[in-house]
Amino acid sequence: MVEASPFTTMEKTMKSDLAPEDNDAAKTEGSSPAQPTLEQKRTLRRVVSASFVGNFVEWFDYGVYGYFATTIALVFFPASEGNLALLSTFAVFAVSFVVRPIGGFIWGHIGDKIGRRSALSISILIMSVATFAIGLLPSYAMAGFFAPVLLLIVRLVQGFSAAGEYAGASAFLVEYAPPRRRGLYAAVVPASTATGLLLGSVLAAVLSATLSDGQLESWGWRLPFFLAAPMGLIGRYIRTRLEDTPAFRELAQQDEVIKAPVFAMFRDYWRPLLIAMCAVLLNAVGFYVVLTYMPTYLTTELGYAATESFIATTIALVTYIGFILLTGLASDRFGRKRMLTIASIAFIVLTVPAFMLLDAGSFTVVILVEVGLGAMLTLNDGTLPSFLAEMFPTRIRYTGFAVSFNVSNALFGGTAPFMATLLIGLTDSNLAPGWYLMAAAAICLGAVVCAKETFHKPLREV
Repeated sequence: MVEASPFTTMEKTMKSDLAPEDNDAAKTEGSSPAQPTLEQKRTLRRVVSASFVGNFVEWFDYGVYGYFATTIALVFFPASEGNLALLSTFAVFAVSFVVRPIGGFIWGHIGDKIGRRSALSISILIMSVATFAIGLLPSYAMAGFFAPVLLLIVRLVQGFSAAGEYAGASAFLVEYAPPRRRGLYAAVVPASTATGLLLGSVLAAVLSATLSDGQLESWGWRLPFFLAAPMGLIGRYIRTRLEDTPAFRELAQQDEVIKAPVFAMFRDYWRPLLIAMCAVLLNAVGFYVVLTYMPTYLTTELGYAATESFIATTIALVTYIGFILLTGLASDRFGRKRMLTIASIAFIVLTVPAFMLLDAGSFTVVILVEVGLGAMLTLNDGTLPSFLAEMFPTRIRYTGFAVSFNVSNALFGGTAPFMATLLIGLTDSNLAPGWYLMAAAAICLGAVVCAKETFHKPLREV
């Protein structure tokens, strides 16, 4: 029996009538009415498409960089050997996250003062150009020391633009969504993220299987980066044809748009900001360890072939995408706190045993473990966007989300592959990434316990 796609679930939700009591909530928070017209349904589809495509492009690049880490290490750091070259590659990956908090402040300011659509339209353009540029960079053999420097500069530009994407797309969807379907609509963002990684994983698997090592190192690794330009232009086109969110337009009409959202956030909402930063930790570490670093881990630490590693991760990503929107829907029914609590406890209890199985099992066991970790991660990732968006009121929603999400990702997400590789070297244990992920889950659990439940509240009352 074929299961219904989560995207089919969303389509049915668009067509269904909401409960009668949602009428007042929808009017209160500026969302779509309870029984949307045909034009409003079309607008919701365009909103979902715009958010999906833009975020897809952003994270397709991050996936490709992670999946081709060993090849990029040879191209840009040939003077280093083995683990040192790989550490250098992941260090460049991590450094690109340094500018993300800065980007979070800037994009948050733009999104809360000028509008969500403006911020998202600019950020996707910058990311597309920077990603395309990576494919044009000279190798170390051609430009020497300047090659890794140029790589670093482009990655910094990417990190800056990515800082506004996840938060902005989540806020955009939450503010357009029907009142009782905010979790489902916001889950489109991590779904698009995983789809970008999936395409990157598929391309990496195909290129690794069909090209020789010399061809991959010479030109093969560049091909995926060239796809960013046309995809980014499509995403920008869709976004520029949309109005800003009903919630933001309502603020503008009532002249309530805040002039200094960053100042207001630190002055009035520092406690939700701290909770949000800690709650992001499981997503920050788990996402990059489970869905980005894992092919490198399987290849360099466990000795699997590159093609096998990519196949295992691809299967895990398909499972992740299959569950992510259903998890968002579940958070609309059972609440954000409950879903995030279950996810944190699952990682605390099961992560280290999962890495033990990876180290001792067959390739079939590796696939099953990756699928299990990916499914566990959806419990967190499918809930987190709506949870963070509801932590802050409309006038500083973009800023609060962007700053909390990007600070945590800069400190712990972007450094996750580097830390995993470093911890394995320091401890001489392949279980080190599992312990690191378990610690992140414990901190996330503490933050979630301290948070208030908001899934049942209109956005105006948050």
